[in-house]
Amino acid sequence: MTAHVRKFETGATRDLDASKLDFEGFLSPLVLARYAEYMHANRMTAEGLRDSDNWQLGIPKAAYMKSGWRHHFAWWSAHRGEPTHEDIETAICGVLFNASGYLHEILKARGASIGTQIHDSQIAKDSADAAVAELLPPQPATIATDD
Repeated sequence: MTAHVRKFETGATRDLDASKLDFEGFLSPLVLARYAEYMHANRMTAEGLRDSDNWQLGIPKAAYMKSGWRHHFAWWSAHRGEPTHEDIETAICGVLFNASGYLHEILKARGASIGTQIHDSQIAKDSADAAVAELLPPQPATIATDD
């Protein structure tokens, strides 16, 4: 099998990046900035300003689910033009928070770490390898002859 590399105009070469997670492409700076604004606005409590990563200490999945449904209902209602207790951006950010928190709890429970998520994901690798194969030029067929 031939190794495939990217070659840049400068002469530098790098391996194909199709099997690497593309955080820059998968995430939107607009969405992340709005989400950070939402998270910051919700840091103030009766006890004062909580740490930004306070939620990572652990919140029961049932609490995430109940809150997620309330935010989803507000999002859905706003989508349909119904009045809601929060604007659509706030509702969507609430859905993102609860979905992220719920997933965080699942990943923690199975012992996931950044290394296992990024480097050992066979599903992501298999999917990326298949995508790379589709991008490569087809190999010419070999015809056997009886010489």
